[in-house]
Amino acid sequence: MSPGITKRSVMIAGHRTSVSLEDPFWVSLRAIAEARGQSVQALIGHIDAGRDGQNLSSAIRVFVLEAVRAMPET
Repeated sequence: MSPGITKRSVMIAGHRTSVSLEDPFWVSLRAIAEARGQSVQALIGHIDAGRDGQNLSSAIRVFVLEAVRAMPET
């Protein structure tokens, strides 16, 4: 069974856009934002600023994957 995809609307650089991600990515994105002391919207804005034309949903997935890989093993 595949995870559900949730579409959310966010404000980035003064305009509204929607982002569709699988639920585990939303959960991880929230945890990363909380650990950094910022909102999910601010974190998405940071990801958006550095994506170089890449699809925003894909850029978020790659960002989350890289953040998880950078975490120390327990």
